[in-house]
Amino acid sequence: MKSSLSFLLIITLFFTLNSCSTSTKEAPVAKAPKKAKTTVDYPSDVIPIMDEFKILLGDGTRKDDLVNYKAKDFFYTAYDGKTNWVVYKTPNSGITSKTSSNTRTELHHKKEWLPQTGSKLTGTLKVMHVSTSGDARVSAAYSVVVGQIHSGEGHKNEPLKIFYKKFPGHKKGSIFWNYEINTKGGNKKRWDHSNPVYGHDFSVVGSSPTTYPAEPKDGIELGEEFSYEINVYKGIMYLTFSSPGHKTVKYTKSLMKSAFATAANMPQQTKDLFLPIGRDGVERENAYAGELQFFKQGAYNQTNGKAPETNIVWSGGADIYDGDISKQYANGDYTEVWFKEATTGPGTLPKGE
Repeated sequence: MKSSLSFLLIITLFFTLNSCSTSTKEAPVAKAPKKAKTTVDYPSDVIPIMDEFKILLGDGTRKDDLVNYKAKDFFYTAYDGKTNWVVYKTPNSGITSKTSSNTRTELHHKKEWLPQTGSKLTGTLKVMHVSTSGDARVSAAYSVVVGQIHSGEGHKNEPLKIFYKKFPGHKKGSIFWNYEINTKGGNKKRWDHSNPVYGHDFSVVGSSPTTYPAEPKDGIELGEEFSYEINVYKGIMYLTFSSPGHKTVKYTKSLMKSAFATAANMPQQTKDLFLPIGRDGVERENAYAGELQFFKQGAYNQTNGKAPETNIVWSGGADIYDGDISKQYANGDYTEVWFKEATTGPGTLPKGE
């Protein structure tokens, strides 16, 4: 009996030890880390100050509340693999404001200010597309305005328009800014003066509808990032432009004392462009002093379908397909601008001034 019990104990102990040595406790399965969200739904998720703006879209839609708002084909977000952007897109022909022939998907800042009070707007952006049709002789063809100061009173002219322009077949385009005079008396004689930033200014055009000028050596490519700061302080407009791999460019311009108050002060560039279309006005001595101003930002398409013979400076001669937006988009007759940053605030005295 004892031997039998001993045998059973040995057998039991053997299987118990063997079971312990061969069984393992299952390790918990590690949960995959949550993937970071790379895309956002609304432009206001990218640029938090959207609550300060209203917008006009390329199809004529107006919207005053831009928080958690987007519009297919005009105002939405895009992710380029690294960064979220706000997309502003508009055709060559659509429905626009009553004072313009050009469509826009463009922000309108709700806050107005006087030049002597000042204000500030910044933007970091890249232009992804400009119209591929148009007349090369027209200064405004193949271009888009990506930032403005607009007067809300008087003639409602524009003391600042920041342009990007690229001719078909060119790899690089130009960035320049225009100052529109606040005309003394009637406004039919108004004109612009253009200043180059990267590449050419507004006055460089083609010699025929399909003959283009030389490509700018220091220009900016489509998809190449650049930034601007518009800083108005005590009546002086301080402009700063920067882009990786390019020099920083600065300009200073008074908005309260005109440099164009006599006919003798009209620049030669302006004479060449605007005298042929009968624009030979002079500016008020105090320029835009005392008139409320506001900022605009986005894509203000300067290429329209009007016949160049009607205005060789502003009538773009582009394809518009009777205003069919889907056909314009399909055939390259639109402009598209992406912003990743924008800020507003009070004007400040620049360092060193």
